[in-house]
Amino acid sequence: MKLGDLEVYLLNDGPFHLDGGAMFGVIPKPLWEKQAAPDARNRIRLTMNCLLVRTAGQWVLIEAGAGDKLDAKKNDIFGFGGPPRLLDQMLARGVRPEDVSLVVNTHLHFDHCGWNTRRVEGRVIPTFPNARYALQRGELEWARHPTERDRGSYMAENWEAVEKSGQWWLLEGDADLAPGIRVIRVPGHNRDMQCVRLDGGGRTIFLPVDLVPTHHHLATHWVMSFDLYPVETMQNKKKWLAEAERGHWLCVLCHDAETPAGYVRSKDGRPVFEPAKFE
Repeated sequence: MKLGDLEVYLLNDGPFHLDGGAMFGVIPKPLWEKQAAPDARNRIRLTMNCLLVRTAGQWVLIEAGAGDKLDAKKNDIFGFGGPPRLLDQMLARGVRPEDVSLVVNTHLHFDHCGWNTRRVEGRVIPTFPNARYALQRGELEWARHPTERDRGSYMAENWEAVEKSGQWWLLEGDADLAPGIRVIRVPGHNRDMQCVRLDGGGRTIFLPVDLVPTHHHLATHWVMSFDLYPVETMQNKKKWLAEAERGHWLCVLCHDAETPAGYVRSKDGRPVFEPAKFE
């Protein structure tokens, strides 16, 4: 997709599965299963959508999937499928890991930053050797000392090698990272998640990340039990979905396997998702 001077490609790191009850929090199963049918283990099918952006002569990767370092037990628990995988999709577009100048980590949960690093000959090293990795400073501090509640979402092997190599670009709040690329700190899912906004040619692409992981989560109170601050999630969801509707922003939903891109509309006083082709 062309966005003014930006070239934007929608990629993904393949399918995976999470418990439906956890994905929909206090919403009763008879309601959410009408929207997202669970499998025999009560899991719903998700994906890990990422964006590859060409701007001002550099390649930028936004979101980094789950990577390939998970053991057999975790692969089974989360039901990771086969291809397509992120690096293969990048290579299909002629982009090698060493060509990437900037990686935007929205947060450090394992399904968003797995390809930060990879294992080579028994060592974990940064996947993108020439890139800076942009992250909120508070998120890195939290990842070092998570709570018992969210400890399972953080895997140090996804970020320790980046720290050792000195490739972090640590942010403190909203920031412009490259021409047409801006991050916005949006608490709720955790304390320092950052959403991403792309602007070019009078158009906007917005990644609400885990504020609205799928189109089933548009309703204010449909909030994941993974969220550390659910009330803030609801407040920020109202704010940013209203902004997206007013601005006619194309929203890319990080975990939606059915309709990854679309526009927010109001119908009978409620937000609905109007799917759109990413082209």
